[in-house]
Amino acid sequence: MNIEELSGLPAGAVDHFRSEGIEELYPPQAEAVEAGATDGESLVAAVPTASGKTMIAALSMLSAVERGGKALYIVPLRALASEKKAEFEAYERFGVTTGVTTGNYESTSEWLATKDIIVATSEKVDSLVRNGADWLSDLTCVVSDEVHLIDDRNRGPTLEVTLAKLRRLNPAMQTVALSATVGNADEIADWLDAALVDTDWRPIDLRMGVHYGNALNFDDGSTREVPVEGSEKQEAALVRDILQEGGSSLVFVNSRRNAEAAASRLGQVSSRELDGDEREALVDLAEEIREDSDTETSKDLADCVERGAAFHHAGLSSTQRTLVEDAFRDRLLKVISATPTLAAGVNTPARRVIVRDWRRFDPSAGGMSPLDVLEVHQMMGRAGRPGLDPYGEAVLLAKSHDESEELFDRYVWADPEAVRSKLAAEPALRTHVLATIASGFARTREGLLEFLEATLYASQSTEAGRLERVTDDVLDYLERNDFIERERAGGDSEDDAEIDDGAFTSAADLAAQREATREETLEATSLGHTVSRLYLDPMSAAEIVHGLERADDRPTALGLYQLVSRTPDMYELYLRSGEDETFGELYYEREAELLGDRPSEYEEDRFEDWLAALKTGKLLEDWASEEDEERLTDRYKIGPGDLRGKVDTAEWLLGAAESLAAEIDSEWTVAVREARARVEHGVSEELLELVSVGGVGRKRARQLYAVGIEEPADLRSADKGVVLGALKGEKTAENILENAGREDPSMEGVEPADGAANEGAAGSSAGGGADENATNETADDGQSSLGDF
Repeated sequence: MNIEELSGLPAGAVDHFRSEGIEELYPPQAEAVEAGATDGESLVAAVPTASGKTMIAALSMLSAVERGGKALYIVPLRALASEKKAEFEAYERFGVTTGVTTGNYESTSEWLATKDIIVATSEKVDSLVRNGADWLSDLTCVVSDEVHLIDDRNRGPTLEVTLAKLRRLNPAMQTVALSATVGNADEIADWLDAALVDTDWRPIDLRMGVHYGNALNFDDGSTREVPVEGSEKQEAALVRDILQEGGSSLVFVNSRRNAEAAASRLGQVSSRELDGDEREALVDLAEEIREDSDTETSKDLADCVERGAAFHHAGLSSTQRTLVEDAFRDRLLKVISATPTLAAGVNTPARRVIVRDWRRFDPSAGGMSPLDVLEVHQMMGRAGRPGLDPYGEAVLLAKSHDESEELFDRYVWADPEAVRSKLAAEPALRTHVLATIASGFARTREGLLEFLEATLYASQSTEAGRLERVTDDVLDYLERNDFIERERAGGDSEDDAEIDDGAFTSAADLAAQREATREETLEATSLGHTVSRLYLDPMSAAEIVHGLERADDRPTALGLYQLVSRTPDMYELYLRSGEDETFGELYYEREAELLGDRPSEYEEDRFEDWLAALKTGKLLEDWASEEDEERLTDRYKIGPGDLRGKVDTAEWLLGAAESLAAEIDSEWTVAVREARARVEHGVSEELLELVSVGGVGRKRARQLYAVGIEEPADLRSADKGVVLGALKGEKTAENILENAGREDPSMEGVEPADGAANEGAAGSSAGGGADENATNETADDGQSSLGDF
């Protein structure tokens, strides 16, 4: 289908696509148009990676806007939201506006009411529904990218329930679901009342195969010689082979440590293929990575990058991940070794994808278990980019002939598993049942069950009564913790609903009476509304509320940090070998500070969970005591991304705890607020006022405090030479003085006070902060690492 044949799009859209080099639609795109994508018809597109799924979404959304509607594009990751925002913002040249919202779960983001296309994560859309964003009822088209993630135990239920709620809010809404790997796309289409476009067409060939010995054997029967030289590893031979041809490689491994080790080795291969300009650009890129963080992980990554290689895993900061992804897309980086998280992330294609590790540790199995077919196919789908690669190759590695045959059977020739709903798991259901009641989607038990019948789980369930039983268990939990109130038909109590079997003469009458007693209204309490609005797991809220209620004395920072670390919303650090003794000693040393019903050492599972939460809480306490980033990542054996993630999550949970404390009239609201502020800024209590000034982070605050500047008012009257001596940079000092409200912030002609900078460094508390300042801040700017702030 020629692009000129499209109709129903905004004026200028066709010209825009033509300017992007699109003259003709790919067959899957044409099939989607024929199925009604531009006419408002719902659609499930099961289309391989790089085969035009985003164009199907664009045509659906733009035609909806042209008809006077509004479109929503749901993504699984914030990084994907940024990527799509950049793509869709180009539509503004022909009058279609785009907005992106991913954070602040208490906001309704009303500013989006004026936008034509909104990009958001499924969690953000769920929170918008909970908080009653009015503009959601104006949606006429919703696109769900990577819809197979409904199968994910953690994030899947949110996407599933969100789609069900949006369809209930807007019964005539067009729903477009996209995925490259859906084993049961027909079931998803039936659930969404949608047409199905299911194809394996790709714009360039993808060959999948297995490397064994010195040969790559493909699914089409062809063979490519890739000899392994001497002590060389298979993945190194495969990377060398494709680099000499001008292609790039992705290597998937099963752990962060393996990703880092593989990148270090593969850098020796990629460095031989770099030209002078590339080496120069990679030196600059490596410096950006070092400036982002002063941890060992950052240094190791930068060393790899200088040689044209990189590793990619969740321990990296978001800035580092973005730098690596962009450089790889630009083909500046030649090879990335990554954990499987990259396969579900942003657009990072390579000519050759190597799945080195097809097993990973599974705690539930007590050892190594094979990856799902769906996950391996997600990795393989990254192979080949139209316009840059003449083909794509996806390769698994075998150590024996038998293993080679097993890999063909298990992955190359296998279909991905069916996507199965995970909604009936109680942790997911308690969150979404409360939200459904609090947002008014269901006001009775029967209405709640009716809503849940519209989910994928209900359409897939073969176990009669399971959803009803789990729902009743969740309602009991929510009622016990004062999140909901239930009023049964004929009275308020169970006694009112008792049945006198002798009063009925028939089984039918008895069944009718029993059914009548099950009718009940459901209403969220004020506390329940607050929990739903805060986007908390009700179990997290219950843990926080009970901890605050049982505190006899003012909670310490450690007590509060350990409390929020016990909640399901915080992924706590696990205990390494020998750490149960270390943190067991800390537990008894500081037991009086811990909030809630403390376990004894004889409650083994619960005691170990409290120690893991104590380890996480101690990390947060160390951070809030101004320990520097490098020391913390080394001490706790984590990456900079892990530290930032823990800090961000703790800040959110403590902000929620502050709201909960106010809701229950707790006397400890101020203590919670201070603990939140300390972890947000990474400072001791005496620096909280200083870090409220724009441009003053944890290091600069400590430097200023050390020379006698203890609060914002001091910045308005202090000797400028003292300020300049502490901060070193004229531009930095002027900016901070201006933010503090000083009438004349200019540093022109000001000389730094003798020794002020050194005094500032010496004044850092807890061994952190300012002592490494000279390496992290330049004279005029800096403050690029988490430690600086």
